[in-house]
Amino acid sequence: MRTLREHMEQTYAALDRERSSWRQHWLDLQQFILPRRGRFFTTDVNKGNRRNKSIIDSTGTMAARNLGSGMMAGITSPARPWFRLAPPDPGMRDFAPVRNWLDIVERLLREIFARSNVYNVLHMQYKELGTFGTGPILVQEDFDDVIRAYPFTVGSYMLGTDERLRVNTVYRDVPMTVEQVVRQFGLSKVTNATRELYEKGDYHVWVDVVHAIEPNDDELADQYMSRLDGRQMEFRSVYYEKGSDSDKFLSVSGYYEFPVMAPRWDVLGTDVYGGSCPGMDALGDCQQLQVMQREKGKGIAKQVNPPMVASPTLKDRATSTLPGGVTFVDAVGGKPGFYPAYQVQFDLRSLQQDIYETQQRIRRAFYEDLFLMLAQSDRREMTAREVEERHEEKLLMLGPVMERLNDELLGPLIDRTFMTAIRAGIVPEPPKEIQGAELQVEYISIMAQAQKMIGVTGVDRLVGFVGGLAQVKPEVIDKLDVDQAVDEYADMLGTPASLVLSDEQVAEQRKQRQQAEQQQQQLNMAQQAADTLSRASQAKAQDGKSIVDAMLGSVPGA
Repeated sequence: MRTLREHMEQTYAALDRERSSWRQHWLDLQQFILPRRGRFFTTDVNKGNRRNKSIIDSTGTMAARNLGSGMMAGITSPARPWFRLAPPDPGMRDFAPVRNWLDIVERLLREIFARSNVYNVLHMQYKELGTFGTGPILVQEDFDDVIRAYPFTVGSYMLGTDERLRVNTVYRDVPMTVEQVVRQFGLSKVTNATRELYEKGDYHVWVDVVHAIEPNDDELADQYMSRLDGRQMEFRSVYYEKGSDSDKFLSVSGYYEFPVMAPRWDVLGTDVYGGSCPGMDALGDCQQLQVMQREKGKGIAKQVNPPMVASPTLKDRATSTLPGGVTFVDAVGGKPGFYPAYQVQFDLRSLQQDIYETQQRIRRAFYEDLFLMLAQSDRREMTAREVEERHEEKLLMLGPVMERLNDELLGPLIDRTFMTAIRAGIVPEPPKEIQGAELQVEYISIMAQAQKMIGVTGVDRLVGFVGGLAQVKPEVIDKLDVDQAVDEYADMLGTPASLVLSDEQVAEQRKQRQQAEQQQQQLNMAQQAADTLSRASQAKAQDGKSIVDAMLGSVPGA
């Protein structure tokens, strides 16, 4: 039977071969769009040398930055709620104890995200995702902040998927200094070479460390159960130094749930890594743009400072090409002895137009026209309907990407944080009606709500249409379930549940209102009867008696 270390080295080699076909493409994206991202060699750590030498026009880099900022603000903005929890049974949503508990848990999760570094990491990874097609995040349990997020950059990790094409395996190179390795794992766990460096005081020498996260469901799990604190965890986590002994590990532990969120922009078939992302779509234009800008610069420089031809007699004489400068020369063959070798005449305006069109293609590939639609509009005034229609068109293009983000990033992030909070003992006990049930996550970010606004438009049109018919035929209003329309509208807008009363509360209010109206009607009737009797007692009949006395006198025995 192979050992755990043999299994991991074989897996590492297999995943590295799978990744190798993507490497050159990622290198090109790094070179022309995000030169500071990517770690393709273990020595690519803490390097401060200039890396943007291939970039003259930064349109691609700026577009990637705007994409990351736009997705951050539109999908997971820390300034507003972007998700809410719901019970599996929609009928339980209006049950007060369930709704109150869900509100408490939602606030707790949002507070955990705000206190941790999750939002900083998400902003970084949105750029990584849009440029390289994949943007993994590791979420670890943290004593101080409940969770702590760690971003992966392209080239430093390798992924594997299960039978459902979900990422369930991550191997990554984690360069660490000698001091970091010793502090995290202990001096007794490191190799002899690392121990010698530490004892000599060489704390800042880099050590090649591998971190593997994979399912813990094979025969190898039984060999190392004692290292997993006696608990069967679904995924194992192993750290080891490259070049160490076959049975020596820095750490062997585990996770109850997969701790890595590995969103991919788009996936073709059984591919592991994301492809067809904005960066890949715009790469050719980004490369072309650098060539065009370089050639434009050359053309302008040759017009301003053209190459010159001079008489041999000027070889050892002073010449000047400065404005107002004078160079004394002899005529050669009837021509002056100092003149341009050739005249550069190129159509600068046409070249600038081509450059502008290339820049616009890059911006559109990165969805700048969506995120900065209003800011970049060339019109000062647009009708509300026109803005709505333009938003719908752009949002529909991002719909598949957002669905994948919900499935591969946001949902697992919320699940991981929720389970971590439960293990930390900070989640209140749920009502018995939903104990053991799997909660649903609904997304109410700006982007999610903007997509739902398409449905809101339909509700608006229906209500307006029925309202118009009611002017002619009032009974048509009975066809519209107004209460349900309010619930649907509030759901599409992401309105807090506390602002919309439940069906039971509405029924109770209406019952109380009806009872109050009936009581008031009875009081009014009694008051009217008393007023009638009072007026009758004061009225005079023809013989001077009151009408009441006359009526009583006409009764026998009165």
